[in-house]
Formats: sequence, structure tokens, C-alpha cells
Amino acid sequence: MSHALKQVFNKDKTFRPKRKFEPGTQRFELHKKAQASLNAGLDLKVAVQLPPGEEQNDWVAVHVVDFFNRINLIYGTISDYCTEQSCPVMSGGPKYEYRWQDEHKYRKPTALSAPQYMNLLMDWIEVQINNEDIFPTNVGTPFPKNFLPVVKKILSRLFRVFVHVYIHHFDRITQMGSEAHVNTCYKHFYYFVKEFNLIDTKELEPLVSIRVSAEG
Repeated sequence: MSHALKQVFNKDKTFRPKRKFEPGTQRFELHKKAQASLNAGLDLKVAVQLPPGEEQNDWVAVHVVDFFNRINLIYGTISDYCTEQSCPVMSGGPKYEYRWQDEHKYRKPTALSAPQYMNLLMDWIEVQINNEDIFPTNVGTPFPKNFLPVVKKILSRLFRVFVHVYIHHFDRITQMGSEAHVNTCYKHFYYFVKEFNLIDTKELEPLVSIRVSAEG
């Protein structure tokens, strides 16, 4: 991790890792296994594959939480530069605009600034992953039928953070010397969602050039 990212990690920022796995739990062990694969320098295509004997939903749940934490951290590095003035619309260049919709205040897709969108997104995801009815933490508690649909929605929305950061703020990431970290995180994310078919191909189009380099 670059010095810049370590600085952000240590700051008390809005965008920071929020969810940890309890030591001694199955998820904690899976998380350690996933981290060990990454630290060993395994090919990311191999590292995302389901380990023998493990349940796919558990593996997916661990990665969703991990990606949430890591993408929170990445956005934290540029959040001071992503303002109402610089980013009045949550977008990924002129071709892609992302509107926010939820079950409470924004019942219809609503155009928001990027920082407004990011705040709502991170708060919404945190509620989902802390909901025991969706992400059960007790061994033996089954995952609900809507688990994968919720996961797909979480990951497709997290992907939009990558889109915005790459297209609108990558110069800042480069200035901080953090591009290698961000690229690795994106490739890990990309291989994972492709491995388990968790994001529609059309959703991935805004970063098609990054995708090609990730596959190279």
C-alpha cells in the first residue's frame, strides 16, 4: 500500500473501512484465506476462484465486504477533490450518468452530485452488509433467497465508484503514486465479478479499455 493510501487509512474519514470479520468465525478464516492468496502473488484469476469445500455464498459475502472496505479507502483518497463544484453530476464521462434510487427519499432515479451519490451509496451498502437477514454471520444460518440479487446491486453500484474515479480523478490517484494499488484492486474486482457472473457485461462498458488491460 502506498504512503498516501496509508495516510488516508489512518485518518478519521467518512470513507474508510467499516466492517471487519470476527476472529474465530468461518468468514474470518475465509477472509484470511483470500488475503493469503493475494499476498502470495497468485494470479488474480486464480485467487478469486472458490476454494475446494467452501460454500460459494460465504466466499461471495467475504469479498463483497472486502471490496466495500477497499473501494471506500480508494474513494477516500480523492474525496477532498470530488466536490459539488467539481463533480455536480455523478458520471463516468459524457456518455454515462448514474442516478440514485432507493426505497426511502429517492423513489425515482434522481440526478445527484458525485459526493451526494457516494455518501448515499456507502451508507446504503453498509446497511445491507450489516443486516443479519441478508449477510448472516452465524455458522449454519442460511443465506436468504434475495442474497445474490442484493450482492449484484451492491457490486454494480461499487463499480460506478471505479468508473468515476478512473474517468474524473485518476490524475489525482497518479499524483499520489497510488495507481498501481487502484489498478490491482480494480482487476481483482473485475475478475471476481466475471468469475461468478455478478455484473452484467453492459454495466462494465464504461471501463472497457481498463478491462482489456486487466485481461492482458
